[in-house]
Amino acid sequence: MKSTVSYLATILVALTLSACVTPGGTGADKGKSPGFGGFQFVFLGLMILVFWMFFIRPQAKRAKNQKSFIENLQKGDKIVTIAGIHGTINKVNEDGTLHVEISPGSYIKLEKSAISMDWTAALNKVGVPDKK
Repeated sequence: MKSTVSYLATILVALTLSACVTPGGTGADKGKSPGFGGFQFVFLGLMILVFWMFFIRPQAKRAKNQKSFIENLQKGDKIVTIAGIHGTINKVNEDGTLHVEISPGSYIKLEKSAISMDWTAALNKVGVPDKK
């Protein structure tokens, strides 16, 4: 996916830059329009569209999912922090912190933003039965 995006971006940049050079490549034709200046705007628009589709939109979607994940944390959820600490939520505080039980009788206080959405989802995913 990333190689496709970089390939498309490279092509669009090359086409945009090639449209900026006058035919013949010399500066002798100053003041004369090569007749295809509108294509520069089309390529610029395409570049903006590609960056929005492949970079900005997915990042905004991921941020929205992260925010809803953080808001839906509740007591009893098994979590993994960004530091790799596994635990179970014991209490959700109003100030944006959590009391997490990491082993029986051991509690730590964490910020909600320290919870890894990806690792927690992998932990809570229904696992494949072990082969014995």
